[in-house]
Amino acid sequence: MKILVAIDGSKHALRAVKYAAKLVGLLKAHSVVTLVSVHDDTGLRHAKALVGSEQVADYLRELSDAELKPARSLLDKAGIRHDAVIRTGSVAQEIVDCANSGKFDLLVLGAKGRGAFVDLLVGSVAQRVMSLAKQPVVLVK
Repeated sequence: MKILVAIDGSKHALRAVKYAAKLVGLLKAHSVVTLVSVHDDTGLRHAKALVGSEQVADYLRELSDAELKPARSLLDKAGIRHDAVIRTGSVAQEIVDCANSGKFDLLVLGAKGRGAFVDLLVGSVAQRVMSLAKQPVVLVK
């Protein structure tokens, strides 16, 4: 089974990694976990103009590496084979595109406890992923 876990550096995302690790253990089958870190670079157009696109890309890559480190450590300790993907763009769309292009069987995301009013106005990444994904999506609290 191919499992894609979205990572954003939050405690909710780390819980999602723990859930995926537990699921792999329960399945006792050949499973691979891929961690995906996505940063929306839309708001960084001005920064790109000031310092250059390459520096912004380096910064986002370093940020993703730092966010992925605890998840990778957890999977290493559990002895679970894994890899990581770093992307930039619309977070929900990039997660779904990664899931589709990689032919993943399951998406696992951490659910964030934002207020219902904010979610009603802008929607959450998890809600958008659930509406766009063709694969089953598990939200972990």
